[in-house]
Order: sequence, then structure tokens, then C-alpha cells
Amino acid sequence: MAFSRSKLTQSVHSGSAGDSVHKGIVNPIFPSSAYDYEGTGETQYPRYFNTPNQRAVAQKIAALENGEDGLIFSSGLAAIMTSLFAFLKQGDHAVLQNDLYGGTFNAVTVEFPRYGIEYTLVDGTKPQEFEKAIKPNTKVIYIETPSNPTLTITDIKAVSAIAKKHSIVTIIDNTFASPVNQNPIDLGIDVVTHSGTKYIGGHSDLCCGAAVGSKEHIKKIWSSAFHFGGSLDAHTCWLVERSLKTIVLRVRQQNENALKLAGWLKANQKVGRVYYPGLPDHPGHEIAKAQMPGGFGGMLSFEVQGDPHAFMDRLRLIKRALSLGGVESTICSPVRTSHAKMTAAERAKINVTDNLVRLSVGIEEADDLIRDIEQALIEL
Repeated sequence: MAFSRSKLTQSVHSGSAGDSVHKGIVNPIFPSSAYDYEGTGETQYPRYFNTPNQRAVAQKIAALENGEDGLIFSSGLAAIMTSLFAFLKQGDHAVLQNDLYGGTFNAVTVEFPRYGIEYTLVDGTKPQEFEKAIKPNTKVIYIETPSNPTLTITDIKAVSAIAKKHSIVTIIDNTFASPVNQNPIDLGIDVVTHSGTKYIGGHSDLCCGAAVGSKEHIKKIWSSAFHFGGSLDAHTCWLVERSLKTIVLRVRQQNENALKLAGWLKANQKVGRVYYPGLPDHPGHEIAKAQMPGGFGGMLSFEVQGDPHAFMDRLRLIKRALSLGGVESTICSPVRTSHAKMTAAERAKINVTDNLVRLSVGIEEADDLIRDIEQALIEL
């Protein structure tokens, strides 16, 4: 008898069939890069994204995102760019929101012109801007919500409705939200991508990416993916699958901690603007509340009233680091990390100021994190 499964149950069981030979309850690692091709019905090869460990982790992520199928990649940008190029060719046009992760922004602005692909950047908070930017050759609309690093909220349902009206494929970067908090496929998005290095891996020790969608869309992405070669090895896939078994527990704690920290930072006089969609005065709060039923996420940003680098130097518990989404809290300056390749003018358009710091809230005790930030702010 079929029955519905909660995310917590899916995170543990989906794609984790266990060891059929020795009856172990954990999927084995299948490190082989050479498989017999006779009588198997499918030619297995790591670059084809179809070895046992690759399929296991893709199935688990697809289940968590309520998608029909998925692919696991060697990095988040491999998943994003492969998905974009799968639906775009020379002479096509894409509409993207302007406040993107710096790596995506740089990849698009550098690579699209080389391939003869046009693009338009629009304000992600205004769905009508996406429709205004559509041309006869528009094939893709790409969004990221909450955005990196200022947690801008884009109305997913509104954008997907516009795209469907014009028969345009929609792709989203769902990294900041994670599949625990937000499932864009349920809101009409065609393809969901992730930098799995963040919440999917969750322990600051893996690099991977993912794309999830219908079987039809994933087949289309696969047709480019096996040419580009951004596949992931069996050992890392096995670690990703293991990490996914605790993603719900981790993200729930990170949600709770981030909400508490955001409220405390908001009331602190040594802190300027605080960006967190869980705050009632966040411009996208009501939309986020509707499309992020699992929680508002573990990411927040805020402006320090003083030297942000001196502030980060004084932190004792929170680590300065380039990435995010781990069980430990980390902090960085977007102008020196994620958005360093953007010009100052480009950063100014999306409120990425020199005083902005991005905080990835971990699973520690929230009060310990507050005390660490408080003592680091004292001398500012």
C-alpha cells in the first residue's frame, strides 16, 4: 500500500535501498569505473551519471524536492551552468534576476557572450520586470531566492506563471533555502538546482551540485551533462547520501538559530541593516512565509557599524570562511569572497556594501553565537 512520507522520512530512506548482497542497511560504495555492458539494459559509466551511488543520491534529492528525477554534479556551478546550457543555444535569450550569487553572475556575463546567448538582468522582487524583458527568442528565466547575500525574495509562483504563459523554461537556485524549507517545483518551477556543497553536504567537507525536475527536463539536462563531464565520484556520492539523512534535523536547528540571531542583531545599535526574510519588516517577508513553509533558512546578512574585518577578527566561535551551510557557523565579507568578481557599481545595485557581512548560522547553541557576536562588537 502506498503512503505519503514526510521530509524527515524521505531524507533517511529515499534512494537508500541498502546492501542486497550482505543485507546491510546502508548503501555500499560502488567505486568501479568499469561495468559490463552486455545484458544490463543500460551502459553504466561515471560520466553518464548512472552508477549506483550517483543514482542513489540523485533519487534522495529528487524525493526531497518533490521532483521526478535528478542528477548529481561535481559542483553547484556545474549543475547551474549545465542546466542553463541545456536549454539555451546560440541566438537564444535568457532573463535572470540581477542579485545573483557572484559566481553565477560572473559565469553568465563571461560565458553567454562567448556562445552568442543574449541575457537581460532584472529586479527579482518585481515579477512584472521578468515579463517586460521577454523577447521572441527568450528560452529561460532564471531566479535565485532567497538571494545571495542580501536574502532578496522573488515570488516564485508569480514568475513561474509568467514563464508558463510564454512557454519558457524556469530554473532556480534553491541553495539558500534548501529542499527542507522550500520546494519550487510545487510552485511551478521546472528545474531546481543546488550547490550541494552547502546544506546538502552540510559539514563543510564536500563539493557537489544537483539538478532536479521532471523526467523530460532531466533527460534534456543529461544530454548536455554527459558531454560537459561534471559528474561526481562514488565515494563523494556516498558521503552526500549519508549527509542527506540528517539534512532535515540540521536545517531545522539552523532555521531556529538564525531567526533568534536576526532578531537580536536587529535590536543592536552597532549593527546597521539586517537582511533576513524571517523578520516581519523584511520586504519579502509575506511572500517568504507563503513559499518557504519549512522555515526561513540559516542564512542572514548584516551591516557592521565600523570595520567589518576588525569585527570578524575578534570572533572566537564563528569562523571566517568562504563557503556556507555547514553545522558550524561561518562568516565572510561578500565583497572579498562571493561577489569579489563583480564591479563596485554592480555590487552597489544589489546592496552589497563594503560593511556587509554574510553569516551562515550553524547548529550551535544560539545564545553562544549571540555572546560571540556581542563581544566582537564591543570595540566598534
